[in-house]
Amino acid sequence: MFGKKDEANFDRVDTLIGKDTVFEGSINAKGTLRVDGKITGQVNCQGDVVIGESGVVEADLRARHILVAGTINGNVIAQAKVELASTGTVRGDINVASIIIDDGAVFEGNCTMKSNEKAGHVKENNIEK
Repeated sequence: MFGKKDEANFDRVDTLIGKDTVFEGSINAKGTLRVDGKITGQVNCQGDVVIGESGVVEADLRARHILVAGTINGNVIAQAKVELASTGTVRGDINVASIIIDDGAVFEGNCTMKSNEKAGHVKENNIEK
């Protein structure tokens, strides 16, 4: 009735970087990306990203929603939301529309929050589309 809310889809994984995998370079993904191994380079995802507890990302990361239970060493840009779980660590700047930081999480950097309009959402008559 009021438009579909932009929800994270962490349950369906399209791309998985396994626990014993090390990836060096640039990743461009459309769906949900889960990282349980290590990525060094650049990550651009049109969908959602999950960094598992054993996951390490040493890269700048851009995605729609990001859930961090592991470690990110790099700058983060999220179109919608970043959630740092209690086991999560981010060392770098975050640019996001919404952020959740659980007790015990580590965040070292600056956070810039922007409105939904600047995050890429379109509103007509105060109704999200």
